[in-house]
Amino acid sequence: MAEDANLAASRAREVSLLVLDVDGVMTDGGIYVDARGEVTKRFHVHDSLGIMAAQAAGLAIAAISGLDSPAVAARMAELGITEYHPGHHRKVGVLQGILERQGVPPEQTAYLGDDWVDAGPMGLVGLPMAVADAQPEILELALWVSRRGGGQGAVREAVRFILAAKGRLGAAYEWFLD
Repeated sequence: MAEDANLAASRAREVSLLVLDVDGVMTDGGIYVDARGEVTKRFHVHDSLGIMAAQAAGLAIAAISGLDSPAVAARMAELGITEYHPGHHRKVGVLQGILERQGVPPEQTAYLGDDWVDAGPMGLVGLPMAVADAQPEILELALWVSRRGGGQGAVREAVRFILAAKGRLGAAYEWFLD
């Protein structure tokens, strides 16, 4: 395990793009449906601040979701995530398009996932990451696993890990002090 931790930290130093799954990573995986059939989702504020810190430190953020939800689209817009791609259960082609547009090679990319739809992208990137409550097959693919589950601050943990490895965690914190 220490070998994986060292390899993960080494690869994190090179990361310039973090791609996130949404349901089960940015959310707890729950889908809340009201009486009108409207779907809402719960996001953790620690994750949101982590995304803002990452962006302030120069780490690009993208998101690919298997579902298409207006609630998620609104949250992505609020967080300034312009590379948001909903409604994709096969994510490799979408990820390749993001990498092309962003001009980032796969080895400088991290992907944080939790379920089978994330296996393809995790196999493509330099730093495959998983949330603590991910499916067993996804945990096996990950070089780094959060201590927290999806929607419980796991994104913030991943951002902290990457920024710390890059020596930018302190600068990200300082950004909030100004």
